[in-house]
Amino acid sequence: MTEIPAARHDVTPDTDSPKWGGIWLVFATLATAAFFWTGIAGLIEVWKLPEYSHGPLIPILSALLFLRHLKSVPTQAGPPDRVWPGVVLLVVALAFGAVGRLIDIDDIVAYGLILWIGAIILICFGWDTGKQFWPSVLHLVFMLPLPGALYYAVSTYLQGISSELGVFLVRLLDISVFLDGNIIDLGVYKLHVAEACSGLRYLFPILSFSYIFAALYQGPFWHKAVLLLAAAPITIFMNALRIAIAAVVVNEYGVAHVEGFAHFFEGWVIFMSCVLLLFVLAVILVRLHPQRRRLVDVLDLETNGLWTQVRRAKFLHPSAALIGAGLLTAVGALFSESLPARPTVIADRYQFVVFPTELEDWRRGPHSSLDPETEAVLAADDYLSVRLERAEHSVPVELFIAWYENQNRGGVHSPEVCLPGGGWEIANLNSIVAPIDTGDSAASFTLNRAIIQKGMERMLVYYWYDQQGLRTASVLDAKFRLLQSKIRHGRNDSAIVRLLTPIQSGEDVAAAEARLKDSLGAVLKTLPRFIPGHGPTAGHVSESRS
Repeated sequence: MTEIPAARHDVTPDTDSPKWGGIWLVFATLATAAFFWTGIAGLIEVWKLPEYSHGPLIPILSALLFLRHLKSVPTQAGPPDRVWPGVVLLVVALAFGAVGRLIDIDDIVAYGLILWIGAIILICFGWDTGKQFWPSVLHLVFMLPLPGALYYAVSTYLQGISSELGVFLVRLLDISVFLDGNIIDLGVYKLHVAEACSGLRYLFPILSFSYIFAALYQGPFWHKAVLLLAAAPITIFMNALRIAIAAVVVNEYGVAHVEGFAHFFEGWVIFMSCVLLLFVLAVILVRLHPQRRRLVDVLDLETNGLWTQVRRAKFLHPSAALIGAGLLTAVGALFSESLPARPTVIADRYQFVVFPTELEDWRRGPHSSLDPETEAVLAADDYLSVRLERAEHSVPVELFIAWYENQNRGGVHSPEVCLPGGGWEIANLNSIVAPIDTGDSAASFTLNRAIIQKGMERMLVYYWYDQQGLRTASVLDAKFRLLQSKIRHGRNDSAIVRLLTPIQSGEDVAAAEARLKDSLGAVLKTLPRFIPGHGPTAGHVSESRS
């Protein structure tokens, strides 16, 4: 992170008469709000979630960071130099917004909005001056939600670390406790470390806070790096302490005492403790500074003169690039509003309730419903959880399929995320070509093969992502194919398929592999009716956008 120059109070606006650049900047800003409105509205909805409730503060803090930096930049008397990088970035930003609106993915529109802000700064100040403001633009990333797959991966990882560290702290108090996945077993009570306790709701705002802290810190670069990187371990440790306190309270007084207001208050105490620890870390770093020994000497918190910097907008030069940016954004907003919203195509398919009871030589058992909490996290529009049995095999194969009608409302959850939460450890995981002969080389696909274990239990697992009949082991490939289909055909449905079988005590893995291979062929012949293939003809048009 670059060090922001010390504020210059002798910088005054140009004494010439006001120019029209400020008017064009306001016009471009209003046009931007219209063009990127779906992304802005999507952010407002996301900010209602606890993990992203800090979101509304991010633009405000970024604006303050920008204005503080602007105090050290002299007012330009003429048009800015080298504005072409800003023009190129502006076109890219509008392309992001257009694609996001076309395929109805608000996150992509929001990404375009941040790029547009960076572009307009480069256009107003030119490349040489405008590039200095990158810290305030980059800070806007903290207002965005994480992609679903990344969110659940990070959440699960933090849950695991917080659970293990929390149990370690509880054991230091000589309390008997056992950890099973993310379930803390106290004997009489069991405390589940849910997603809400992963630490993400602290990590995001603390990362934002430490970013601002590092940007305002007037010291060596490695000091800034330490302040920025310390946010994650501080948050994880304090969240583990929070879990440990909750476990102790449950052990002594029961579950009711960690619910409701007490749980909320406990969260805010931990958040403020994280902020306090960052300040303590900054004080320690100041003590290591060769010239400065006080925090106030290295942390520039002066806010005087910010309104003067806002008023400098009226002295902006109305360059052709700035005028063009406003007009191009306005035309894009008018054009996008005039286009009818592209509806989502809903695939025609059979519901899993009519999934056949016989798949070649395999017979399936009754559907097993998930518990309400798991169903809520899964958020699938339709799912199937059954046991497959065959006379030649003494051990069954479990089949699980989750289908999502429209992934704008939620997406597939990788077993790499779900299994560790249930206490299973992934002992081995690799991607392989589907080990069956389909008779059609074009129909071959990759799937994930995993061996999982919990205590003495072991299981062999196959799973893959089914994107409208196109199967793949890679979640990134699945997302890319889904984006292609959304653009080309308007479809946004997806599925995940998982087969698993126990590895019996003393049984060779090859025997379990044979069961999965055998059942895999039977399942693949049945799937197309329940997971429709790709293309525009496999569905009907939804009357409303999601």
